Amino acid sequence: MEELERRSSSQDREEDSENELSDEKDSVFLCLHRSHLCALEATQCSRSLRICILSKNFIVDMSPLHSCTELIKLDLHSNQIRIVPDKKFWGEMKKLKLLYLHDNSFVKLKNMCSLSTCPNLIALTLYDCPVSLKKGYRHVMVNSIWSLKILDRYVISDEEVIENFTLPERFKALNKRLLCDITSKVIKDTNYEKELYQMNCTISKINKIVAHNSPVVIVQRWIRGHLTRRMWTKPHLNILQREPVIIHEKIAINIQKENEGKCPTKEDEKAARATEGEKPTLPGRKFLRSQKKGL
Repeated sequence: MEELERRSSSQDREEDSENELSDEKDSVFLCLHRSHLCALEATQCSRSLRICILSKNFIVDMSPLHSCTELIKLDLHSNQIRIVPDKKFWGEMKKLKLLYLHDNSFVKLKNMCSLSTCPNLIALTLYDCPVSLKKGYRHVMVNSIWSLKILDRYVISDEEVIENFTLPERFKALNKRLLCDITSKVIKDTNYEKELYQMNCTISKINKIVAHNSPVVIVQRWIRGHLTRRMWTKPHLNILQREPVIIHEKIAINIQKENEGKCPTKEDEKAARATEGEKPTLPGRKFLRSQKKGL
């Protein structure tokens, strides 16, 4: 009977641990794509939520997400959101990297500047919104969010960030080389691992385009390569290839005694005076060659 009870208790523990793991995965990932949602509930917005997909719904207010400070990806495209939360809301989203807000009802450009407090935001989409049609929209958004690498479908050029910086056609803003499609495609039976992999692929695609089409990044890469090559040139390597200095045995004994805290005796001092005139010499190259020939 005792063995049966132990087995049943162990099985119950295993089931509880499996349920806890499944709950953790569910709390980390939320996908309600095309679920006809009109409002978000507090129970849906857990603090441990990392990836949230709420696209193609009827959501008007996104303020219930203020407690989701661990978010790394937030997809709210194709909703009916008109007002962007304040700077405090975005300031707490310190891990957010991808933000999809295209095809919404944002109108005021000033309100969109509150996104500047989001410290690690890499990608942002706002196309098909009324605000994207305003004059100077891209210039304002690019220069207000410093961490941003891509806005809508184009990677940000150095020309857009650095004032009075003229570049060749290859590096100009909205060039074909800077085109990058980052729209998230919701897969059937998707989960946290699949979405995380897709997110990492998107970030690596953006970084690759930046590395090959940003003059500032290219120059930095050249300088780093030049400095590393210079570090390992022959003059610097000769320091490591110097011959070792030979110290006389009596001098070495005195140094050892001083390090140990012992005072040298009179006999040691006499031996040191006797060895002052003797200079330790290194074996010369001719001597070494003669020894090799003798061998």
